[in-house]
Amino acid sequence: MDVEYDVIVLGTGLKECVLSGLLSVDRLKVLHMDRNDYYGGDSTSLNLNQLWKRFKGEETPPAQIGASRDYNVDMVPKFMMANGALVRVLIHTGVTKYMSFKAVDGSYVFNKGKIHKVPSTDMEALKSPLMGLFEKRRAGKFFLYVQDYKENDPSTHKGYDLTKLTTKQLISKFGLDDNTIDFIGHAVALHRDDSYLSEPALDTVKRMKLYAESVARFQGGSPYIYPLYGLGELPQGFARLSAVYGGTYMLNKPECKVEFDAEGKVCGVTSKGETAKCKKVICDPSYLPEKVKKVGKVFRAIAIMSHPVPNTAESHSVQIILPQKQLGRKSDMYVFCCSYSHNVASKGKFIAFVSAQAETDNPETELKPGVDLLGPVDELFIDTYDRYEPTNDSSSDNCYISTSYDATTHFESTVMDVLSLYTKLTGKNVDLSVDLSAASASEDDM
Repeated sequence: MDVEYDVIVLGTGLKECVLSGLLSVDRLKVLHMDRNDYYGGDSTSLNLNQLWKRFKGEETPPAQIGASRDYNVDMVPKFMMANGALVRVLIHTGVTKYMSFKAVDGSYVFNKGKIHKVPSTDMEALKSPLMGLFEKRRAGKFFLYVQDYKENDPSTHKGYDLTKLTTKQLISKFGLDDNTIDFIGHAVALHRDDSYLSEPALDTVKRMKLYAESVARFQGGSPYIYPLYGLGELPQGFARLSAVYGGTYMLNKPECKVEFDAEGKVCGVTSKGETAKCKKVICDPSYLPEKVKKVGKVFRAIAIMSHPVPNTAESHSVQIILPQKQLGRKSDMYVFCCSYSHNVASKGKFIAFVSAQAETDNPETELKPGVDLLGPVDELFIDTYDRYEPTNDSSSDNCYISTSYDATTHFESTVMDVLSLYTKLTGKNVDLSVDLSAASASEDDM
């Protein structure tokens, strides 16, 4: 390994693969290594035999669940916002050539013990059972304000400076009640807790616009899309992209020890006694444990079922957000369901996930409000993992470490971490002003 690389990427999780792809497109010399013999790292997809081996040891899956190869069970299940940052990155890099997507049927919110479809426009607000008649009108006016708002056109601001006005102050101008604020903040703007209420309203308005634009894009019941065959396709798509641009991939490389020079800057990576030289390293937290700290834990239930989630209009794919206030929690809980219609399970089978940021030591009890929404399940597994974030100064050691995946069931926070790492590493922003219709090659599936 006498060659010097611009960047060595350790781990083939989604974040690392997206960065590897972006840097390869920028014509940097990239070496990508993983200690595992499969793609995906923590965000891999498992077939049925692998799922059983991980959670039940040597037991074999019951025959009535279907063939192992029919299953692609994501370990970090997330939907993509149709107009969101990840789709823009996929188009910017051309990875859409390697994948097919399908729209997600439903987007729901848990409110006062029931599941409701999330309204995203003034017209949907008028039909929603989430609000009474007068509240619907007020919400409709707020949705219209958000719809018409253009950051660079002060005539659409109605005299409000959203960089100074907090979200709570803006919403109070429209007289919305707490119940409405709850579903708008968590199920439309996709905030993970209530801290957004005291922050400038501009971020929430932009998030709401993204949600509405994404719903409108495919005229579906939700703003989300999801790859056929599951998320395991994403890291492989970026691996192909990197190879096209001359990047090198090496799986099954044990140890992968990061080497530093006398000044504490990264200078290479050693595996099996061979050292590859480099100027910078990108990795997930597991490769540099001394440069990260634990910031929490995620609890996740994985269910295999023979029916859709009840009360979701027979949706074959759906997200349900359970806002913190509805459950007396400090952060939201998420239900994610996909099925054989996205080619991730045997015919007639559904896979549902319930995810939450851990607030106790008891995952079964903590996830119960979400699991109770699923109805009868054929099999249930409980997964827990620690979340880490970097503590190092990347400008002094040239190590760019991603943050562990959170409990959300959409990609927005994941992509923000990727884009921030890219900017730190290159000093420039990714150009996300792409032609969104460029993804239309796969829209036949939608």
